[in-house]
Amino acid sequence: MTSPIYETLRQTFGFDAFRDGQEPVVTRILDGKSVLAVFPTGSGKSLCYQLSALHLDGLTVVVSPLIALMKDQIDFLQSKGVAAGRMDSSLTTEEYRRIDTDLRAGKLKLLYVAPERLSNERFVSKLDRQKISLMVIDEAHCISEWGHNFRPDYLKLARLARDLNVERVLALTATATPSVAADICRGFEIAPDDHIHTGFYRPNLELRVTACGADERSKLLSGRLRNRPQGPAIVYVTLQGTAETVAASLAAEGFPAKAYHAGMAAADRDAAQEWFMASDDAIVVATIAFGMGIDKSDIRYVYHYNLPKSLENYSQETGRAGRDGKPSVCEIFACRDDVVVLENFTYGDTPDPKSVAEMVDAILARDGEFDVSTHELSSAHDMRPLVVNTLLTYLELAGVIEATSPFYSQYQFIPQRPSKEILSRFDEERAAFLRGVFSRAKKAQRWFHIDLEETAEHLNTTRDRLVRAFTYLEEQGDLTLKVAGLRLGYRIRTRPPDADALKRELVERFATREKNDIERVRQVVELAEHRGCLVRHVLGYFGETRDSDCGHCDRCLGEAAPAALDQKGRKPPVVDWPQLEKLRMDHPEALAGPRQAARFFCGLTSPRLTRAKLTRHPLFGSLGEYPFQEVLTITGHVNEL
Repeated sequence: MTSPIYETLRQTFGFDAFRDGQEPVVTRILDGKSVLAVFPTGSGKSLCYQLSALHLDGLTVVVSPLIALMKDQIDFLQSKGVAAGRMDSSLTTEEYRRIDTDLRAGKLKLLYVAPERLSNERFVSKLDRQKISLMVIDEAHCISEWGHNFRPDYLKLARLARDLNVERVLALTATATPSVAADICRGFEIAPDDHIHTGFYRPNLELRVTACGADERSKLLSGRLRNRPQGPAIVYVTLQGTAETVAASLAAEGFPAKAYHAGMAAADRDAAQEWFMASDDAIVVATIAFGMGIDKSDIRYVYHYNLPKSLENYSQETGRAGRDGKPSVCEIFACRDDVVVLENFTYGDTPDPKSVAEMVDAILARDGEFDVSTHELSSAHDMRPLVVNTLLTYLELAGVIEATSPFYSQYQFIPQRPSKEILSRFDEERAAFLRGVFSRAKKAQRWFHIDLEETAEHLNTTRDRLVRAFTYLEEQGDLTLKVAGLRLGYRIRTRPPDADALKRELVERFATREKNDIERVRQVVELAEHRGCLVRHVLGYFGETRDSDCGHCDRCLGEAAPAALDQKGRKPPVVDWPQLEKLRMDHPEALAGPRQAARFFCGLTSPRLTRAKLTRHPLFGSLGEYPFQEVLTITGHVNEL
């Protein structure tokens, strides 16, 4: 490592030395290599690319789904005099224009963007004009189909990096099993020697598991909060309603507690987060929506009021405690009722074989290049949007379709200057072209709407020229632009020789994903029931071994493992058959199949159930405490009658 790097480390970032793993990552990046860094939560992954960016001559693009992380890191970098910006949905028009101007002028060293921003044809066009020395992929485990948080868009990031001629890639994650790490390296063409893994062991974290019934958790939680020394705490729950209920209960007992979940208004979430960050004794009761990208070093407690959905989630969530190195407690309240809830969520995401077949038929009916809307496919085939995107990705991986450029079907704008003034700056040909474009726009209340396809045909031009024109006018401040109606472009690459075999393969692939996700829940149960050192058990899952027990978890301290968390002895579910049959007659699209009916009874939403307003029916969720497979068996039998 050369002295200028250490100088930057000290003068810009205020550190005298690197943390474990940081120096080899930075060295490899500056040598032009792509790298995978698997570091525990809070161990300094961000510094690896922030420091590297200052010694590279182009732009560093940081792709992250965590808006909170973007905001915090931009504030930090700007306070150090580093030219950094972000583009996300929370920016005002003026903020966006300022960052856009700096990007085009080459003034930025780091630009943070959300993954969905890279589906924006105008934005990708802007990036294509930049020299991108480094692309950083945060939460890189999302690229792995067999990881705990697969996001189909991440599979496209590797291709985009190649299309944009990115010189090197840094993939970052805190939760990668050996197989997931291999997927990341394969996707981003990272050599085995450039996979840097520092280990997951955190000696200051005390892992605890307490068995309890559903009606005992609130009392246990308040007892822990009352009897342990005060300190910032996160209480993780599965459902948004639980977050509200538990936070209200704690507040009524005099604890400084607030809820946080994705169903809250953005302003309320931001207020809760800022309150928590500024406090030395705040308690936030949250779904997993909270904590991603939060840089608070003194969190003393992480409680899992409900079981975590996987060991990856558990590792990530407990990793938010004790980043200052001081002792912190991470406790699970292990309740058997949670097993059913977590497993049912997984079963609810698996599409019906009939829906898979129908969507495949719809895609294969296309010719040449075509475009689709995730929202429209979701509604037509009763799949959640994420499942639709996953199926499209599977068809890409099978070589059936190939992605082209995504685009927006709806362009809207508000002129910021009179059209005469705008047109006066252009030569006669360009002014005539823009005059023709403006003449095709139709004004609603404030916004002008324009159909690009229709306009391109009328003016005998290309859609691409229209997009470039609107992008330029926006950059010049001539108009405010708003786009909507994202459509994904594809072309038919090869037609399968046996379409039915392809459908069976896809159904099996979803079944395998379901099996893997159910196994992740069982692995959490195994941790809760484990009789040996909890720390060694978790580390073993991530491929890490320790020669000795930790000495400070529940089991090492002599606490007995809880009894099995199974559901033995429960009465079988009882279905109101006459009412189900009536509902099926009234809503054949939403309840025709056994899996649809099972979702309904287990309280799992789907596009058709929502559209039919059946999520408000008294029977919706009436069997939510029963395993999905038991309910599916019963609804399957009645479907055959």
